[in-house]
Amino acid sequence: MTPNAIAEEFHTSRQAVSKHIQILTECELVKQEKKGREIYYHINATKMDEIDKWIEQFRKTLETQFNQLDKVLSIMKKQKK
Repeated sequence: MTPNAIAEEFHTSRQAVSKHIQILTECELVKQEKKGREIYYHINATKMDEIDKWIEQFRKTLETQFNQLDKVLSIMKKQKK
C-alpha cells in the first residue's frame, strides 16, 4: 500500500503513517517498492518470522508467570470471601 492508502485505512494523517513506516523500514519489517512516482510498502514476512521466533523464547516464560499470578489472585479472592 502507499502511505496515503494506509493513512485512509487507519483514519490518520499521511505524516503520522510516514513516521511509522520510516521506523518499520529501518527495522526491515517493511520493504518499499517504487512504481513511477508512488512508493508501495509491503510486509517483510521473513523478518516477521524472525521476530516471532525471538519472542517465542519469552512467550513460554510469560505464560508460566501469568498462570502463577492467576493462581495467586484466585487464592486471594477466595480468602476475601
